[in-house]
Amino acid sequence: MHQSFLLAGFGGQGVMFAGQLLAYAAMDEGLEVTWIPSYGPEMRGGTAHCYVVISDKKIGSPIVNNPDVVLAFNNPSFTKYEPIVAKGGLLASNASLITEQSRREDITYLPVPATDIADEIGNLRLMNVVMLGAVVTAHAVLPLDSIKRALEGHLPAHRRDMLPDNYTALERGAAFANALFPVK
Repeated sequence: MHQSFLLAGFGGQGVMFAGQLLAYAAMDEGLEVTWIPSYGPEMRGGTAHCYVVISDKKIGSPIVNNPDVVLAFNNPSFTKYEPIVAKGGLLASNASLITEQSRREDITYLPVPATDIADEIGNLRLMNVVMLGAVVTAHAVLPLDSIKRALEGHLPAHRRDMLPDNYTALERGAAFANALFPVK
């Protein structure tokens, strides 16, 4: 197993946290992991993306040209990264904010109304966790329980009060993905 992920959006959307959470969950499962963040030059509201590579073998290079999975949190990220998703890969978009639709027929497209779901939970900042829950369900690289354990083990102390809502966000994202792609 060797899977590469690209998470991209504006700074402040939780791109880095979602990537770290995925990486921690994989490490906690005993897998090999790389996590490489990249920030735009702006202090706030600029671009942010990160690459996560998960493998059951040593990772020779953390460089990813065609990620297996892209999580696009905003329109510019969707436009920029949709063309590079690997054939047979998954493109997940925050359909609450992204107005474009994928026209590629060689990938799986998962439009998640993540901001709307986070708003229903009562915290817009949970959009990233909704997206992650949907993606790990649609693209079963790790069980949802691994992400939950990573939240428990790695959520910063000043955010511990958000743990129940984070669990809810993961589950709501997973339920959305299951509704689109029922498990056979």
